[in-house]
Amino acid sequence: MLNRSIVKLAIPVAIGALALTACGSDDGDSNGGGGGGGGTTYKIAYQGPLSGDNVALGENMQNGIQLAIDEANESGDYDFTVEYVATDDRGVEGQATAAAQLVIDDEDVIAAIGPAFSGPAEVAAPLYGEAGVLAVSSSATNPTLTEQGFPTFLRAVPNDFAQGAGMAQFLAAQDGVEKVILVDNVTPYGEGLAEVAEASLTELGLEVERSSVPVDTPDYSGAARTVVQSGADALVYAGYYQTAGPFAASLKDAGFDGIAVSGDGTNDMQFLSLAGAASEGWYLTCPCTDATADEATADFAERYQSAFNQPPGTYSAESYDVAQMIISAIAELGAEANRDSLYEAVATGSYEGLTKTFSFDENGEFTNDAIFMYQVQGDDIAYLGPIEELTGG
Repeated sequence: MLNRSIVKLAIPVAIGALALTACGSDDGDSNGGGGGGGGTTYKIAYQGPLSGDNVALGENMQNGIQLAIDEANESGDYDFTVEYVATDDRGVEGQATAAAQLVIDDEDVIAAIGPAFSGPAEVAAPLYGEAGVLAVSSSATNPTLTEQGFPTFLRAVPNDFAQGAGMAQFLAAQDGVEKVILVDNVTPYGEGLAEVAEASLTELGLEVERSSVPVDTPDYSGAARTVVQSGADALVYAGYYQTAGPFAASLKDAGFDGIAVSGDGTNDMQFLSLAGAASEGWYLTCPCTDATADEATADFAERYQSAFNQPPGTYSAESYDVAQMIISAIAELGAEANRDSLYEAVATGSYEGLTKTFSFDENGEFTNDAIFMYQVQGDDIAYLGPIEELTGG
């Protein structure tokens, strides 16, 4: 198991030779790029949206994972090779079973990072559990995921209890905000976030109105009129950037001039592309830090920029950390590394990553609940800092 008393760094020190285990092939030429240590090959999979409406969020995470694997293979610190395996669920429940089964059926896959979105995670987590495959999501935030007893599922990100409470805390601290309208996109992610935000806002004494707009809505003008007619001083939209963009444009056209807040699903530059000038001033929360603004992740951001010719995005650094955590656990397990032992090691261990310390409770829930605030300013998403610091909470 991972030793709780040892602080792991992004690239651990070299270890001794590993013997072939039940998971992992003995083909030293099979790897995810950039050389490798030869010997046993262990595959790490990623399940998320690599096509479809929210592909940008999936690519953010995929790139972070790929960078971690490439650096591990190139480091010379390991007597094994890591290979990257991608499986695309398009971020929708209907594709989650097939995507997960592709991973499970490959006996050399020792762990999966994901599923990225809450809906697919709810579908796929039981399958990973039945197969004994560790599944660590760096981004699925619906609180109920860790309440259902999935045997091998871990959440490496604060859930929406933290994010929804952070939104409420922020809005309650703003002058003139007495009523908030909550709009969700009728997905497990959106509904879960909205429910938590509603409870937190009510607890803080604010009036709350709820509304829902399905993701396949072709025209957001009616929903925008509902927001304006509600008389709300602020809006919380619980959904992804693909729908937040046209909704923001319709809100501007309808004359909404209140505070607008959305969550990590909207926190992507594609939101600005879709909404245009209507995105200006929107606040965006995330259980993720800005890798380009945080001193601890500055070197990572430079390496990411060099590798992919773009800055890291939402959950890029966190996904990098999760991949490094898994690689570190494989290294520490040595010849005993397999699907079962890896799950136990990660679930009961502690890993010091670039973004945070990763550890989990008995339900697989992440033990850190920090939430960060961003704001659209011009043609960029500016990092404002932890919500607690912004509100004095």
